[in-house]
Amino acid sequence: MLTSALTFFAVLFILIISHELGHFLSAKKLGVKVLEFGFGIPPKLWGKKLGETIYSINWLPFGGFVRLFGEEGEETGTGSFAGKSKKARLLVIVAGVLSNLILSVVVFSVVYWVNGIPRESGQVKVLEVVAESPAQVAGILAGDKISSVDGQPVSDTTSFIAAIDEKKGKKVKLVLERDGGEKNITITPRAQVVEGQGPLGVVISSSEIYYPPYYARPFWGVYFGFKESVMWGKNILGGLGNMFINLFRGEVPKGVTGPVGVAAVVVENARGGWLATVHLIGILSVNLAILNILPFPGLDGGRALFIALESVIKRKTLQKFEAYFHTIGMYLLLLLLLVITFVDVKKLIVAGSLAGFLESMLQ
Repeated sequence: MLTSALTFFAVLFILIISHELGHFLSAKKLGVKVLEFGFGIPPKLWGKKLGETIYSINWLPFGGFVRLFGEEGEETGTGSFAGKSKKARLLVIVAGVLSNLILSVVVFSVVYWVNGIPRESGQVKVLEVVAESPAQVAGILAGDKISSVDGQPVSDTTSFIAAIDEKKGKKVKLVLERDGGEKNITITPRAQVVEGQGPLGVVISSSEIYYPPYYARPFWGVYFGFKESVMWGKNILGGLGNMFINLFRGEVPKGVTGPVGVAAVVVENARGGWLATVHLIGILSVNLAILNILPFPGLDGGRALFIALESVIKRKTLQKFEAYFHTIGMYLLLLLLLVITFVDVKKLIVAGSLAGFLESMLQ
């Protein structure tokens, strides 16, 4: 099979199975009978019954499902989902989201385990010097460490940038550390900043990579993995908030992508090696968790909403239209998926990268 296509479907499989496995395991733990554990969206391609559960693979690989006994609310006997308490049913519903969040923490932890832990070094290091910039003219080299600006010590990028911004258009004295010694230079930061270069034309960093002892790495990995999951979660929620605000303003959302767009990102990302792909799985897993918890029909959040509404509305009243609510939602989601896929393909054609994308999938 083709490497790029295999990579994409492997990523998709991991994300979907981890989500559905959360529903499956929580249902089993709480005594709910699982009728089917499916990868993909029907029609069914293959299925095999083991015990009480049918394990199936379906034709459309962009999703998955766990079908529970009593899920529609009619059967209330032994092993019925409908016969469980609100707390138990809510746990089964949100377990998929929790599973994706756990996956993101795990994969980010692996990345930090291998790549090391970023931390502040207490020094501002020059990583790159732009050609024909004030920094190059003044003789700054990649690898130099900047210790002071006009006699003012700087230990991180924030303090350095603030000090330089105050001196735009004026001569500044910098003290550099180079090859174990000190070097004093005079430089004039640009008054008019060139886009992407800053006043000096340097790329700087005050962070370094720290490799803890092997016995401590799991703890550091989990800690930073959790922090990165939270960071991506905040970014995704902020992006969704801006998207809905733009929709109310009548603006077409930008940056929304579907399976084709995700496939293009996965294929491009895979060129950076297996660790880059693992990191992307973490980001996509957080995305999947947040999207699924939204109170939209057909999603986990929509089902959780109905369980919460049972406290104020009679359950039998809700059951009359809940199935229709989720069915309509699923059709809307499939329609949205088709529209976004069409837009993704159109973007690739306009950008002239569709042929390259298809070629990379065939490599």
